[in-house]
Amino acid sequence: MNENNFVFRGASKYVLDDELAKIVNVSMALEMPLLLKGEPGTGKTMLAHAISEALNMPLIILNVKSSMKLVEALYQYDTLTRLNDSRFGDSKRDVSNIGDYIRMGKIGQAFTAEARTVLLIDEIDKADTDFQDDMLDVLDQMQFDIIEVDKTVTALNRPVIIITSNAKKDLSDPFLGRCNFHHIAFPDPDMMRLILDVHFPNLNRELTEVCIATFYRLREFTGIEKRPATRELINWIRAVKADPDFKVSSLKQGNVPYLGVLFKKSLDLENAGRQLRMRT
Repeated sequence: MNENNFVFRGASKYVLDDELAKIVNVSMALEMPLLLKGEPGTGKTMLAHAISEALNMPLIILNVKSSMKLVEALYQYDTLTRLNDSRFGDSKRDVSNIGDYIRMGKIGQAFTAEARTVLLIDEIDKADTDFQDDMLDVLDQMQFDIIEVDKTVTALNRPVIIITSNAKKDLSDPFLGRCNFHHIAFPDPDMMRLILDVHFPNLNRELTEVCIATFYRLREFTGIEKRPATRELINWIRAVKADPDFKVSSLKQGNVPYLGVLFKKSLDLENAGRQLRMRT
């Protein structure tokens, strides 16, 4: 397929800067995983969705958990079902054929897909170092072994690999050395206006400016564990737009409705409410 078909320039609901677009396209050209870091809500996960949409590729998501073993991401051997089939004998499967009881995990699905896919490996920092390094060995080689049937699975197409990290735990040097890296900074007000224009093309300009100013002011409140992110701002604007009694003038005066849409933790909500009352 022509390489030009795989040039990423953004998607219908995803606004990106030139630097991010370049690193995505370079990573695809070099066939290297792209590791994304940044605070929650900066669009790391949504970038994979945007690439999938823009390049018309299926999206496969591996949500990493702290207890996960690499083999779970590659394949699963369903021993329990095979045991039940052998005991009760009412299945159409051949219990002597172990292959009938092998199910592909998320990485296995990406390798065996007939079309090229986008493989999102979300929150890799939850996994231990062995998982991280062994996973990249598999992704480098584009193959893995199924020991139960003595079979090697080789990727039909090399997926576009996006890996996200919330930087809760340091990643190993070998892991970092085998990925391209990009830190997605939180959008500044100018970028946020572009994002809101995509989601609300007909939003009143005064409302846009007041909401943006209020949002960034709230993010500067002290003692907040989880600051509101872009998705909270979008949902908050939807909330005020849906309220027939909402008035921009009231927001200008510091009366912020629907704080629970912006702050998702009880202590943050109480903290923000207290600081708002002190300032009005």
